[in-house]
Amino acid sequence: KWAVIPDEFGDIKILCNSIKAVPCNNLRLLASGTFCEMMMLESDSSKAASTAQLIPREIDLEHVVLSLSWLCCLCAAAPMEKIHTGSILGMSRMVILINGQFPGPQIETVTNENLIINVFNSLDQPFLISWNGVQQRRNSWQDGVYGTNCPIPPGRNFTYTLQVKDQIGSYFYFPSLALHKAAGGYGGFRILSRSVVPVPFPPPAADYTILAGDWYNKNHNDLKAILDSGHDLPFPDGLIINGRGANGYTFTVDQGKTYRFRISNVGITTSINFRIQGHKLLLVEVEGTHTLQNTYDSLDIHLGQSLSVLVTADQPARDYYIVASTRFTSQVLATTAILHYSNSAAAVSGPPPGGPTTQIDWSLEQARSI
Repeated sequence: KWAVIPDEFGDIKILCNSIKAVPCNNLRLLASGTFCEMMMLESDSSKAASTAQLIPREIDLEHVVLSLSWLCCLCAAAPMEKIHTGSILGMSRMVILINGQFPGPQIETVTNENLIINVFNSLDQPFLISWNGVQQRRNSWQDGVYGTNCPIPPGRNFTYTLQVKDQIGSYFYFPSLALHKAAGGYGGFRILSRSVVPVPFPPPAADYTILAGDWYNKNHNDLKAILDSGHDLPFPDGLIINGRGANGYTFTVDQGKTYRFRISNVGITTSINFRIQGHKLLLVEVEGTHTLQNTYDSLDIHLGQSLSVLVTADQPARDYYIVASTRFTSQVLATTAILHYSNSAAAVSGPPPGGPTTQIDWSLEQARSI
């Protein structure tokens, strides 16, 4: 869906159209001193759908404010098919959606910008969102963690105000109460460098987010009851990538070009290993810090961690597996997405490439190399 600019704002409408419209879940600085702010007008709680309007206003470019309205609701996996998310691991499952999406809409901002995020809780339980990795400087009460934030009651809203001061990098947000994270409600959060600050690698052809982690067929209430009874959680039922099971998500690349992948482990219990069949991973950033640009065949990503790699589409034109598998577990779970060359001559075939399983020393040595 695209945001609609009213006809009375003709000059701004022409400007917006010149950049091929503006996604309603992503805000953009359109011209010097002009900003289009998204406002929630109405919502259908059954689908968590929203209608957005862009309103132009003059701003100080040194203090850009991103203003978003979010609606959080609980829906079954079957109706989610209507918003392009299929059943998860083949099971009907209650999932927390944000603005009708799982994963939730991606937040994209720039160093030093201020964010105002209004969260409406349409669940029947208290709710909080935490901004994993965002430094809450002198405003810890915006971190979305119980003890510093009061939970948002059912049917109410809370407006988060935070600044991504002196930060860059790849992060994610997630619900922090009542094991809601096991029901989804998370999404990507990227902080781009200011244009005047050099980045130590050429601009990629595209910038992709991968949210990978373990998944349970039990709902979050049942999982919470297990923990409350003093027992450990059972072994996960599987892994998902961007809310989907095996081969459920495709990333399209052009042969010869280089792409950035921002990968986060959004799971509950397990570390993962990430790899792309036939391709090297050039590590360039870990949680907001540019790194020595070492090349890896695969990378371990532990719970809550995020990193960025550059991947060059330098292989024969076909489709390749993107693989995430569990680490340090006696039973190994794995899931796949697809790296699709735009001029692909063949689909993926054969088994996905294997990776490390229980080797702790291997993981420690890799961490020391970063």
